Amino acid sequence: MATLSEARIAALLEPYLGPSAVPTALYTQLSDYLDLLLKWNARTNLTAIREPEMIVRRHFGESLFAARHLAERMAAGSTLLDFGSGAGFPGLPIQLLNPSLQVTLAESQGKKASFLREAVRTLHLPTEIWARRVDAMESGRRFSAVTLRAVDNMRQAIADASLRVAPGGWLVTLSTEVTPGSDCIPLPGDAPGWLTLVRGCPPTQ
Repeated sequence: MATLSEARIAALLEPYLGPSAVPTALYTQLSDYLDLLLKWNARTNLTAIREPEMIVRRHFGESLFAARHLAERMAAGSTLLDFGSGAGFPGLPIQLLNPSLQVTLAESQGKKASFLREAVRTLHLPTEIWARRVDAMESGRRFSAVTLRAVDNMRQAIADASLRVAPGGWLVTLSTEVTPGSDCIPLPGDAPGWLTLVRGCPPTQ
């Protein structure tokens, strides 16, 4: 039996998705993702949040909130790099809400990368897993959007991620800090935080 019903997941996510149209299979996939995450988290530290409804709100909801706003700014078939993906946030929910995007999840920690491979297999996604440091990618590889959430040393991560943003692309962060000169949108829910979108972020930032 699923940890949470699809109806309950949908209700928890309503503040984050609003009136957005969602793929038919979204809530089924999120239910499977939640069950897999809880199973792996029992033996591998993927997330400090362990309460299922909180995982849905904080991890799934905030990621889908970012996905919704990116969908307004990116064309079908655009590329996205999730920098330091961890347990797949925000990259996997972004892929689920926007199946046409070409998403790459970058995670250098072996156990987390193994979880991401299993999640992609379970959810039947075309998502690429890059199980090495991002700086090991070929130097010219760029993405239409690069996302970051809860990575170590956010300031340095932003500088490194900026190198991977294609001209005219987006650098997207989910954090408690506001980035000057960017589109900053408060996250729904009771946890403080901002979705920040910077257009064409230069490598010097």
